[in-house]
Amino acid sequence: MSVRVPLTLACWDYDRTLPLATGDVRPDGIDLTYLNLPVEETFFRMARFREFDAAELSLSSYVISLGQDAPFVAIPVFPSRSFRHNGIYVHAGSGISEPAGLAGRIVGVPEYQLTAAVWIRGILAEHYGVAVESVRYRTGGLHRPGRTDKIRHAAPPGVQIEPIPPGATLDGMLAEGALDALYSPRTPRLFADGDPRVRRLFADPRTEEERYFTTTGIFPIMHVVALRRDLYERRPWLAQSLYKAFEQARAATAARMTETAAPRYMLPWLYADIERTQALMGPDFWPYGLAANENNLRTFLRYSHEQHLATKLMEPADLFAPETCETHVV
Repeated sequence: MSVRVPLTLACWDYDRTLPLATGDVRPDGIDLTYLNLPVEETFFRMARFREFDAAELSLSSYVISLGQDAPFVAIPVFPSRSFRHNGIYVHAGSGISEPAGLAGRIVGVPEYQLTAAVWIRGILAEHYGVAVESVRYRTGGLHRPGRTDKIRHAAPPGVQIEPIPPGATLDGMLAEGALDALYSPRTPRLFADGDPRVRRLFADPRTEEERYFTTTGIFPIMHVVALRRDLYERRPWLAQSLYKAFEQARAATAARMTETAAPRYMLPWLYADIERTQALMGPDFWPYGLAANENNLRTFLRYSHEQHLATKLMEPADLFAPETCETHVV
């Protein structure tokens, strides 16, 4: 009997990773324990305490960690990607009707270094002329008080960042008008409940996001998958084995998604959404690997460096285990 190396992976149960969670896809040589955890919990426990052998990680936190003690090594697997124009919310009475109106305002972010916030600030600066330092930032929990940064970083020069008061939440402060706006990857509860005091900056964010993709070709990467460096250095082959398994799971999900005889997902017009998405973004709109994502990653790395989070301007290949960036040819 062959011996498989035990490995614990913390990752949410996305459709594209579900075959790994169920065991339908088994990484070569690995006895995988899949821990289905919410992303905020996974990020916090991995970044602070290195609790798992491998985990999905915030792209921003991972990039920052490379300039510190570099405890992780990533593979070019991206379990989460998301357009972020839809994640900019404003207080209805703020008078903000366009991106330029954010300058000089007080804006909440769960954490300054949050990947979604890096993308939003970079997009607003590059495509709408809203300088990063023109906004005053307030950090804290979205729905519960007491959130702190999962990874430490230096205070960016020229940028004002302060925590919100103890006992306060970003969601509540936005509704009350104590914040003018909010950058958040997670939908504020009051907005989801239809509170008229909170609205999105862009009334039609999908149109804005499609325009952004047409201009840039970027479907923003949010998360990577990373191994603890000590584990990787003992068994470098684990990186390639995990990468292959994630790619197999992603491909299986992509094939299932187009099934129309009996819909697998509770979306009545999924077929139309797939057709619209592929017409705009091409048939493989969620690729893994370095080659298909270099522009995406290079843009994020530039934003992270410009926002004084990354200590140096890195190349996309610097992020990943080198053996996962090449493949054999028969």
